[in-house]
Amino acid sequence: MMSLLGLFLSAYLYLYKIGRIGTLACGSGGCETVQQSVWSRFGGIEVSLIGMLGYATLLAVGLIGLQPRLAGRRWPALLLTGLAGGGVLFTAYLTSLELFVIHAICRWCVGSAVIIVGVLTASLLDLRQATVSASGLEAIRDRRS
Repeated sequence: MMSLLGLFLSAYLYLYKIGRIGTLACGSGGCETVQQSVWSRFGGIEVSLIGMLGYATLLAVGLIGLQPRLAGRRWPALLLTGLAGGGVLFTAYLTSLELFVIHAICRWCVGSAVIIVGVLTASLLDLRQATVSASGLEAIRDRRS
């Protein structure tokens, strides 16, 4: 659910960036400063588009991990945690640019930062649960053999 929210937020910022939305609802003006800066692109790609792709990937991995045939498997939680961890690091980089280079704060970007930290927290809890479940299954297998 948090990934879907992040996907919508990133899509909103991307639609603004490509001119499909006239104004950006911000309230402070910091959002437009950040969105119009040279730092709104990373490697020639709009950061909001990178966010859309990242949240779409997190959503897909999360939905795949919910499939009943994957219950008790550790790899979906491990993959989700790795992806969310990368998202948090990228967000920390972007937030440091806002604070120390651009000198403006985008409220939507702060919202995205909260969402990606929430996704990482949830994925860490899921990874912990999957690890406990896998350990329990190994103990049962050891007793049988």
